[in-house]
Amino acid sequence: MLDGIKILDFTNYIPGPFATLRLAELGAEVVKVEAPEGDPARNTGGGYVFNAHNRGKKSIVINLKQAEGKMLALDLLARADVVVESFRPGVMDKLGLGYEAVKRTNPGIVYCSVTGYGRYGDMSSLGSHDLNYMSLSGALAQMKDSEGRPIHPTHTFSDYIGGMAASERILAALVARGKTGEGSYHCISIADNMASLMANHVMIEKETGYQNGVSVLNGTVIGYGLYETMDGRYVSLGALEPKFWRNFCSAVGREDWLPAHYSRPENSNSVYLELVDLFKSKSLSQWADFGMKVDCCLTPVLEAGELANYPYWSEKDFVMSEGQIKMHVDLPTQEGAVPPRKGEQTEEILQDWLSIKSSK
Repeated sequence: MLDGIKILDFTNYIPGPFATLRLAELGAEVVKVEAPEGDPARNTGGGYVFNAHNRGKKSIVINLKQAEGKMLALDLLARADVVVESFRPGVMDKLGLGYEAVKRTNPGIVYCSVTGYGRYGDMSSLGSHDLNYMSLSGALAQMKDSEGRPIHPTHTFSDYIGGMAASERILAALVARGKTGEGSYHCISIADNMASLMANHVMIEKETGYQNGVSVLNGTVIGYGLYETMDGRYVSLGALEPKFWRNFCSAVGREDWLPAHYSRPENSNSVYLELVDLFKSKSLSQWADFGMKVDCCLTPVLEAGELANYPYWSEKDFVMSEGQIKMHVDLPTQEGAVPPRKGEQTEEILQDWLSIKSSK
């Protein structure tokens, strides 16, 4: 769908590269512009952070601190459809590569800055990471242990939400350009987009004072929660609607539980205690099979290494042979696409984009 769209990617780590990976799998040509030392993600988590988000892209090394490098970057920007950057606000302007400078030679450019806190404001110049955006957005406060302490996530939710927001905005800008012929500038705030997920919570708190969103989704009813299995694993039961609870109770031969659907998961609740014992009577795989056969919203809590072989994902080849995850499972994905070595396609890009032949 994006065949012929040229994207210059000046981003590092996760949010920006995740955004451009999603665009690359829609057919765009993504050129990753790296400093001489490369994207720091190449050395993060054993290099896996880089490999997970940069397959199918091309890499060129440009030293933006040198005048020659800046001129080369400007020449490439003049021929690009999209540029994505994740420097702190104002850095690209100081380099002479900001939106105003680029649009003078390329008025159709779609320019997207991926930032932590936006372009303006007291926090705009501050450095931050996923954990900061999670905490500031209010989302982290929704993940607490039994003593009310926030739990440190083992997933960088904000980074990925920010990346998806950036790709969404870029696609909308390309549609607008198709109508008007004009480019545009966009500044994505990761914190803002993470906070946008708090729509239910903020509205409900304002109206009722309750801080935790939709109460029946928070483990306050026995038909919607997590249960331990015989082998110490967990399943999620999402039988929120009466029809799903009815299906579940009928399948386990306990129609007498039907009136307890929205009762609380407390030790004083005899149905809840019986439900806990029931789930502990079978293994995770047995309950997974049950959930595939009985339409009651029952699924296993899978670990990362189990996705590839779980039927739902395996039939889609969601986890590719090299351990990569598909971005758009309903679209063809180039199997075997690998992340580029630093500067690997420099000569190719100079030739294809600028018609500069190698001196070798």
